[in-house]
Amino acid sequence: QVQLVESGGGLVQAGGSLTLSCAASGSIVSANAMGWYRQAPGKQRELVATITRGGKTNYTEPVKGRFTISRDNVKNTVYLQMNSLKPEDSAVYYCNANIFVTGPYRNLEVWGQGTLVTVSS
Repeated sequence: QVQLVESGGGLVQAGGSLTLSCAASGSIVSANAMGWYRQAPGKQRELVATITRGGKTNYTEPVKGRFTISRDNVKNTVYLQMNSLKPEDSAVYYCNANIFVTGPYRNLEVWGQGTLVTVSS
């Protein structure tokens, strides 16, 4: 009924940049809080950054000053601009969103399929 489609992952050298995108589609009334999580091999999934519908942001400490989360409420899309990438940023990045949907009206928490980011040293 609602899906998140991510794009923008890939291989980059340390110090480089990537931008991830995540577009929500389906029976959407409004996309509320959206965010990015990541999971490295052998580790638990962790929060990277979140953004409210009004634009309030929150970042995990290791990415502060390097990553920027933003969103387009018209397109129901969230972005993650990643600069000064480090090998320890390598992970599968997952988009997450809390979405108010129709048919019937209710809130859903939705996850994307993940996109791989690999940072070489």
